[in-house]
Amino acid sequence: MDLRIKGKLALVTGASRGIGQAVCGALADEGVRVALISRSKDQLKSFLVDKGGDHIPLEYDLSEEGAPSRMIDELVAIAGYPDIVVNNVGGNLNITDPFCNIEDWRRSYRYNLEIAIEINRLVLPHMQRNKWGRIVHMSSIAALENQGSPTYCAMKAALNAYVRCVGRYVSSSGVSMSSVMPGAIYIEGGYWDTASNERPEHVKKYLEERMAIKRFGTLDEISRITVFLCSEYASFIAGSAFLVDGGQGRCFSDN
Repeated sequence: MDLRIKGKLALVTGASRGIGQAVCGALADEGVRVALISRSKDQLKSFLVDKGGDHIPLEYDLSEEGAPSRMIDELVAIAGYPDIVVNNVGGNLNITDPFCNIEDWRRSYRYNLEIAIEINRLVLPHMQRNKWGRIVHMSSIAALENQGSPTYCAMKAALNAYVRCVGRYVSSSGVSMSSVMPGAIYIEGGYWDTASNERPEHVKKYLEERMAIKRFGTLDEISRITVFLCSEYASFIAGSAFLVDGGQGRCFSDN
């Protein structure tokens, strides 16, 4: 299926591994030129070698004050404004204490929500002028129910609310904004990879009791739906959040 985005320019944050890297690969497969953002350009070398093409590696720690703005300025100078943005930066930052200090809450807010908002504010005017744009946010099943630390759950819920509200405002100008909520995904070197080696009985029990599909999700299963949301065929999607969890969650949702 031709997703009709060949020749577009995409910006992907958190691009060096896991879901971010898989999304970059899936976009490149569609003929999209990808600007890959990572804290280290060295982490992007394997992608650039494998995919070839005229992709753009940019080295930024987006949690630093002003970094998103500097990153957009550099990208615009090299290639222009992106047509597609995938805001993939996020994580619990190892903050698990439900009574953590306010600074930890602020760090989680910055990492999981504020960076995306800052990037969007910089690119949305260009997309609206062009009457076309796609912005996809990597959220989590944790946005809907208690599937992680309190700070992480709260920020992903806030991200979904932001997408739902702002997605409506920009939809009339040809910009589709959405979010993807993955469940448990197997990533080489990630949590479930480590747990499979160190605590196989725990993993077996988790898959049996928590995952209706009885297995973990794959990077391809997340990256392909993400790229579809970046496509021409996402034109009627306005602020929707898509749960892709293999039946892990037990909540009711209107999306």
